[in-house]
Amino acid sequence: MISIMNTKNILVVEDEASIAEVVSLYLKRAGFTVQVASDGKLAMGMIERQMPDFVILDLMLPEVDGLSLTRWLRDRSDVPIIMLTARREEIDRIAGLEMGADDYVVKPFSPQELVSRVRAVMRRLGREQGEAENER
Repeated sequence: MISIMNTKNILVVEDEASIAEVVSLYLKRAGFTVQVASDGKLAMGMIERQMPDFVILDLMLPEVDGLSLTRWLRDRSDVPIIMLTARREEIDRIAGLEMGADDYVVKPFSPQELVSRVRAVMRRLGREQGEAENER
């Protein structure tokens, strides 16, 4: 279990409320702090106020789409991004990864697998400090 001091803040950018709710629930159960933005413009405002430790991002969003938001975010930060989207074509996956996403998950998806992918990206990028010490 991650201690409160090491809890990571994840921003979920998803316009489908039911999906945002499921993702939030699983991430919270895994010990993360979660914020949700229902569109790209709202996400930008939240990111400008406080940079999250991780972003889970839908591609098809109102106001500002996910690829534009990824480009905007990459100009400002190297925060890890997992794209979570219904766009399953190879060209979409390639575009998302080339734009700067660290992983790409296609809907429908397993919420538990998504949490595992978040942890894997964090481990790979060295952002889960404290978790290994807490398990000893």
